Amino acid sequence: MKRLFALVFMAMTALPALADDTTPTAAEQLFATADVTDLAQFVWIKRPIIVFSDSPADPRYVEQVALLRARAEDLLERDVVVMLDTDPAGASPLRKKLRPRGYMMAIIDKNGEVLLRKPLPWHVREITRSIDKTPLRQQELRGAVKPEG
Repeated sequence: MKRLFALVFMAMTALPALADDTTPTAAEQLFATADVTDLAQFVWIKRPIIVFSDSPADPRYVEQVALLRARAEDLLERDVVVMLDTDPAGASPLRKKLRPRGYMMAIIDKNGEVLLRKPLPWHVREITRSIDKTPLRQQELRGAVKPEG
Protein backbone atom coordinates (compact mmCIF):
# COMPACT_ATOMS: atom_id res chain seq x y z
CA MET A 1 0.00 0.00 0.00
CA LYS A 2 2.86 2.37 0.79
CA ARG A 3 4.39 1.73 -2.63
CA LEU A 4 1.07 2.42 -4.34
CA PHE A 5 0.69 5.66 -2.39
CA ALA A 6 4.23 6.71 -3.30
CA LEU A 7 3.63 5.89 -6.96
CA VAL A 8 0.38 7.87 -7.04
CA PHE A 9 2.04 10.80 -5.28
CA MET A 10 4.96 10.83 -7.74
CA ALA A 11 2.57 10.68 -10.69
CA MET A 12 0.52 13.59 -9.34
CA THR A 13 3.58 15.76 -8.80
CA ALA A 14 5.03 14.89 -12.22
CA LEU A 15 1.90 15.76 -14.21
CA PRO A 16 2.18 19.52 -13.71
CA ALA A 17 5.80 19.31 -14.88
CA LEU A 18 4.65 17.69 -18.11
CA ALA A 19 2.18 20.47 -18.83
CA ASP A 20 3.24 22.74 -21.69
CA ASP A 21 1.91 25.91 -20.04
CA THR A 22 4.62 28.58 -19.77
CA THR A 23 2.32 31.28 -18.40
CA PRO A 24 3.85 32.68 -15.21
CA THR A 25 1.83 32.17 -12.05
CA ALA A 26 0.57 35.12 -10.03
CA ALA A 27 3.32 34.58 -7.47
CA GLU A 28 5.97 34.63 -10.21
CA GLN A 29 4.54 37.87 -11.62
CA LEU A 30 4.46 39.49 -8.19
CA PHE A 31 8.16 39.29 -7.39
CA ALA A 32 10.65 41.57 -9.17
CA THR A 33 12.98 39.44 -11.26
CA ALA A 34 16.01 41.73 -11.44
CA ASP A 35 18.02 43.58 -8.84
CA VAL A 36 16.08 46.79 -8.45
CA THR A 37 18.06 49.64 -7.00
CA ASP A 38 15.95 52.62 -8.03
CA LEU A 39 12.31 52.96 -7.08
CA ALA A 40 11.83 55.77 -9.61
CA GLN A 41 11.10 53.21 -12.32
CA PHE A 42 7.90 52.24 -10.46
CA VAL A 43 6.52 55.75 -9.83
CA TRP A 44 2.91 55.95 -11.09
CA ILE A 45 3.17 52.35 -12.35
CA LYS A 46 3.54 49.96 -9.38
CA ARG A 47 3.35 49.89 -5.59
CA PRO A 48 6.61 48.35 -4.37
CA ILE A 49 6.68 46.22 -1.26
CA ILE A 50 10.24 45.72 -0.06
CA VAL A 51 10.98 42.94 2.41
CA PHE A 52 14.33 43.33 4.16
CA SER A 53 16.10 40.79 6.32
CA ASP A 54 19.65 40.14 7.45
CA SER A 55 19.32 36.51 6.35
CA PRO A 56 17.02 34.51 4.07
CA ALA A 57 16.65 32.08 6.99
CA ASP A 58 15.02 34.71 9.27
CA PRO A 59 11.67 33.18 10.31
CA ARG A 60 9.90 36.55 9.90
CA TYR A 61 11.24 36.87 6.35
CA VAL A 62 10.22 33.30 5.47
CA GLU A 63 6.73 33.87 6.90
CA GLN A 64 6.26 37.17 5.04
CA VAL A 65 7.31 35.72 1.68
CA ALA A 66 4.94 32.78 2.20
CA LEU A 67 2.07 35.14 3.07
CA LEU A 68 2.72 37.24 -0.04
CA ARG A 69 2.91 34.20 -2.33
CA ALA A 70 -0.30 32.74 -0.91
CA ARG A 71 -2.42 35.73 -1.97
CA ALA A 72 -0.45 37.07 -4.92
CA GLU A 73 -3.59 37.71 -7.00
CA ASP A 74 -4.89 40.24 -4.45
CA LEU A 75 -1.61 42.13 -4.61
CA LEU A 76 -1.38 42.04 -8.41
CA GLU A 77 -4.87 43.55 -8.56
CA ARG A 78 -3.42 46.54 -6.70
CA ASP A 79 -0.35 46.85 -8.97
CA VAL A 80 2.08 45.60 -6.32
CA VAL A 81 5.61 44.41 -7.07
CA VAL A 82 7.63 42.71 -4.32
CA MET A 83 11.38 43.13 -3.88
CA LEU A 84 13.43 41.05 -1.49
CA ASP A 85 16.71 42.13 0.12
CA THR A 86 18.55 39.73 2.42
CA ASP A 87 22.06 41.11 2.03
CA PRO A 88 22.86 43.79 4.62
CA ALA A 89 26.54 43.78 3.58
CA GLY A 90 25.54 44.78 0.04
CA ALA A 91 24.37 48.21 1.26
CA SER A 92 21.92 48.58 -1.61
CA PRO A 93 20.45 52.01 -2.39
CA LEU A 94 17.12 50.73 -1.03
CA ARG A 95 18.77 49.88 2.29
CA LYS A 96 20.41 53.29 2.41
CA LYS A 97 17.10 55.02 1.71
CA LEU A 98 14.82 52.98 4.00
CA ARG A 99 17.39 52.04 6.71
CA PRO A 100 16.00 48.69 7.90
CA ARG A 101 17.20 47.17 11.15
CA GLY A 102 17.03 43.42 10.74
CA TYR A 103 13.62 42.43 9.37
CA MET A 104 11.41 45.16 7.91
CA MET A 105 8.66 45.38 5.34
CA ALA A 106 8.05 48.70 3.60
CA ILE A 107 5.10 49.56 1.37
CA ILE A 108 5.64 52.36 -1.13
CA ASP A 109 2.71 54.02 -2.92
CA LYS A 110 2.64 54.71 -6.65
CA ASN A 111 3.65 58.32 -6.04
CA GLY A 112 6.90 57.14 -4.40
CA GLU A 113 5.96 57.91 -0.79
CA VAL A 114 6.46 55.37 1.98
CA LEU A 115 3.02 54.25 3.18
CA LEU A 116 4.06 51.85 5.93
CA ARG A 117 7.05 50.29 7.64
CA LYS A 118 6.41 47.15 9.62
CA PRO A 119 8.82 45.29 11.94
CA LEU A 120 6.76 42.08 11.83
CA PRO A 121 5.15 40.04 9.02
CA TRP A 122 1.76 41.26 7.86
CA HIS A 123 -1.05 39.28 6.27
CA VAL A 124 -2.01 40.27 2.74
CA ARG A 125 -5.49 41.15 3.99
CA GLU A 126 -3.96 43.88 6.18
CA ILE A 127 -1.68 45.07 3.39
CA THR A 128 -4.52 45.34 0.87
CA ARG A 129 -6.73 47.19 3.36
CA SER A 130 -3.96 49.73 3.93
CA ILE A 131 -3.48 50.18 0.20
CA ASP A 132 -7.22 50.46 -0.42
CA LYS A 133 -7.50 53.32 2.10
CA THR A 134 -5.03 55.55 0.24
CA PRO A 135 -6.40 58.43 -1.82
CA LEU A 136 -4.58 57.21 -4.93
CA ARG A 137 -6.18 53.75 -4.71
CA GLN A 138 -9.58 55.37 -4.12
CA GLN A 139 -9.07 57.35 -7.34
CA GLU A 140 -8.11 54.15 -9.16
CA LEU A 141 -11.28 52.47 -7.98
CA ARG A 142 -13.31 55.41 -9.29
CA GLY A 143 -11.37 55.30 -12.57
CA ALA A 144 -10.04 58.83 -12.28
CA VAL A 145 -6.27 58.44 -11.85
CA LYS A 146 -4.30 61.39 -13.16
CA PRO A 147 -0.54 61.67 -12.57
CA GLU A 148 0.64 64.78 -10.76
CA GLY A 149 2.80 67.21 -12.60
